[in-house]
Amino acid sequence: MKRLTRAELQALNRAKVLAAARDEFAERGFREAKVDAIADRAGLTRGAVYSNFPGKRALYFSVLADLAEREAAPGGTPGTETAETSGTPGAKTPGAATAGEALAAFARAWVSRLPLATDDPARLGMDLMPEVLADQRVRQPFAQLMKLNAIVLGLALERLDGHASARRRVRVAETALTTLYGASQMADAAPGFAEPFDIVAACEGLADLDLGDRWDLPHLPFVPLARPAGEPWSPPPAVDALRGEPAPLARDGVVAVLGLHRLGAVEEAVRAAPPGDEVTAVLVTGDPGELGPLARLTLADLRACLRRALPAPAWPCLRVVHDEEGAVAAAAGVTAVSDGTEVAVRVRSGRVVARADGYGACHAAASAEL
Repeated sequence: MKRLTRAELQALNRAKVLAAARDEFAERGFREAKVDAIADRAGLTRGAVYSNFPGKRALYFSVLADLAEREAAPGGTPGTETAETSGTPGAKTPGAATAGEALAAFARAWVSRLPLATDDPARLGMDLMPEVLADQRVRQPFAQLMKLNAIVLGLALERLDGHASARRRVRVAETALTTLYGASQMADAAPGFAEPFDIVAACEGLADLDLGDRWDLPHLPFVPLARPAGEPWSPPPAVDALRGEPAPLARDGVVAVLGLHRLGAVEEAVRAAPPGDEVTAVLVTGDPGELGPLARLTLADLRACLRRALPAPAWPCLRVVHDEEGAVAAAAGVTAVSDGTEVAVRVRSGRVVARADGYGACHAAASAEL
């Protein structure tokens, strides 16, 4: 029998721990689950669990992220799911033509995962929000992850509006996500209280609200200037977390390396980039063991609903890459990362032609005159 390499053994043990933790959390809930019980289920030692995950909450986030990514990874590309590929009886290929239709489809995908009054109300993820609330170190990154999700959804809604409309849709997206996360909380606390069809109708109606949402560059204490550069650009392979496909980092555009406290800044790059340029947000964190899985979970939840709601042409020219190991950041010249990192580079013809650092770097790199 072939002897496993160290990396293969570590991957096998990690998979065992995740499977055991999933069963433990499902049966006992996060609060009552015990690391020793998870180790026993996995047939490993307590030390083996902690060698793969820094703590019980990190393990919980990792279990939820693993499940969410599996749900968000059916065959095909965005906008091509059918009843056979989506796993939803009667599902059709997304064909939303308006922002209202897209919000309704997005909401339907969201509420379809919630328990009904006649179901066992316990969900594996019902302890997520209490754990987010329990620690400011988690709340701030989670708030920025929500901002990133709203930016992605809002940009998609704007594309459905067409180029003739200058209306910003990010606030509508924020309101829709607030409604849906609230529906999830109520489904856990008071199953059957809210009628799913009413939630869908409410989200659809948000498209007609005028929230006075116009794009203005946020106030910055200073606006850094992008520095000319002439460096080779050789990024490592990476996956676009929104589409589940290789991220085209070699294309012309802006690559923004953003810590989990600065994710909202990516909109500055999207709004300032020349037409046709792609913008890639590279997510980094000073706590990859716990906050990395939280980021993967949050983006996977968004992706699962986007796939069932929006046709491929409506997806924004924005890519998101999880860079827990810092490999893409290092290729961009960022050797040390934190949750406050904001560095952006402009790529042209396989070279970094401009770079900027600090608050405002996304806008500076995207708007640099070359």
